[in-house]
Amino acid sequence: MEQHNDHTDCGIPKFNSRDLVIRGDIMSKAKELAELIGTSEEVQHFQKAEQLIQQHERVQALISTIKKKQKEVVAFESFQNKAMVEKIEGEMNELQEELESIPVVTEFQQSQSDINYLLQLVISVIRDTVSEKVNVEAGSAPETTSGYGE
Repeated sequence: MEQHNDHTDCGIPKFNSRDLVIRGDIMSKAKELAELIGTSEEVQHFQKAEQLIQQHERVQALISTIKKKQKEVVAFESFQNKAMVEKIEGEMNELQEELESIPVVTEFQQSQSDINYLLQLVISVIRDTVSEKVNVEAGSAPETTSGYGE
């Protein structure tokens, strides 16, 4: 890969994001963190709920029927048949409501939400920690106490 030594007016190197090579230690820690998250209680709960969903005959039948109805809607939209589209969308809404009333589906959706929350929390911690370091480099000193005579 050709390395470009373009610099900004201030002499700071400019990088094209596609040319950046992420340090091996950063990638290693990211993979380690991903593995830890993969063994978390939230992920285990999600996997269990997902397995229950896959084995639940009524849930699978509803999902299959909803997918068929979605294809029907697309077909009737292409024929510009608004009445049939509205009829099928109404049927889909009823099927969706029934699906969402099944406890295992609710549990599955909650487990997805829990994992998303966990991931957003991890991303926030990383972002905030990096932001603290960037602010220091930008010239604003962090408030610290030395612990000596204060």
